[in-house]
Amino acid sequence: MEVKISPRMSKIKPSPTLAITAKAKALKAQGVDVVGFGAGEPDFDTPEHIKEAAVKAMREGFTKYTPVPGTDELRQAVANQLLRDYGLRYEKEEIIVSCGAKHSLYNIAMVLLKPGDEVIIPAPYWVTYPAQIYVAEATPVIIDTTEENGFKLTPEQLEEAITPRTKALLLNYPNNPTGASYSKKELEGLAQVVLKHEIWVISDEIYDKIVYDGFQHVPFATLSPELKARTLLVNGVSKTYSMTGWRIGWVAGNREVVAAMSKLQSQSTSNPTSIAQSAALAALTGPQDCTAQMVAAFKERRDYIIQRLNSMEGVTCFNPQGAFYAFPTFAGLYGRHYGNRVIGNSLDFADYLLNEFKVAIVPGVAFGEDRCARLSYATSMENIKKGLDRIEEAIAKLK
Repeated sequence: MEVKISPRMSKIKPSPTLAITAKAKALKAQGVDVVGFGAGEPDFDTPEHIKEAAVKAMREGFTKYTPVPGTDELRQAVANQLLRDYGLRYEKEEIIVSCGAKHSLYNIAMVLLKPGDEVIIPAPYWVTYPAQIYVAEATPVIIDTTEENGFKLTPEQLEEAITPRTKALLLNYPNNPTGASYSKKELEGLAQVVLKHEIWVISDEIYDKIVYDGFQHVPFATLSPELKARTLLVNGVSKTYSMTGWRIGWVAGNREVVAAMSKLQSQSTSNPTSIAQSAALAALTGPQDCTAQMVAAFKERRDYIIQRLNSMEGVTCFNPQGAFYAFPTFAGLYGRHYGNRVIGNSLDFADYLLNEFKVAIVPGVAFGEDRCARLSYATSMENIKKGLDRIEEAIAKLK
């Protein structure tokens, strides 16, 4: 029987971050000592009070369907947090809870975009953004940023990229994979262009609580009432509370868009898992010191990994303001050899490290920047030191 897959799938590629992690895990399962820098999730356990809330929910029989956009209590808790932390006021009807922030972004793409629409994405970008836009039969418009400019989109670049087909700007900050973020002044520059052309802003702020050195995260929606009306704010519990597997994310924004997302969700996943919603409610309403402790550990690792990378021959590395990724430039090593093979790009270098030195990194080509690679420091300091020692050795052996 001939199987004909929908043409829309031809533009979708498997996640390279998951592929690298899977390959590293397979080697580990064979007893190979692999240092993995691929994971996009905190290495800390979910805090006990959050797990206990899930256990309590199960024991009390909270195991049935909930309203499609999430329980009233959880949506109100999201609204309360946005008001408390950022002064943003949303009604619970302007909030929808989904099965992770990735699901939230997918729902936005499916209800907001139509064939022919364009969505501007600064590069480097999270690997999922272009794929979801392609699934919605719209077109991602990739705008390159540079390490010299802090990996940030400028108002001039945004202005130049806008066409009559532009529907939205997709902004992720702190950024995956670079860790770059925007000051209020920088966001205001972008905001002037957004308002001039009346486009939407899809603002993925999943790393908003993981910032360093006193950096203040500023949600795009806080800049003005007009911008709040044009912004779809995406967030969730995965990173802030180390709850990646619980799959709870949300969108706060325009009531009509949220209603359309709820309609779509009603015919796809229905509600997010009831038990996970109870856990997320405990995360938002309970003690927040667990996040501060995690961020302090990430900062110590960040400081070490950035210093070590910048001390390596042919390597430079941007100092991230947030998230838990280093995005070093390895292009200074391209053209060098090991054996009869040449390091020509980020994929070559990643293969070299994994095959010869048992270190797993994610090649930058996956994020739209082939000069670089991503190293997650959501792993122990012991692993970081061991992995960096191996990378340094690997560089020394290139001719």
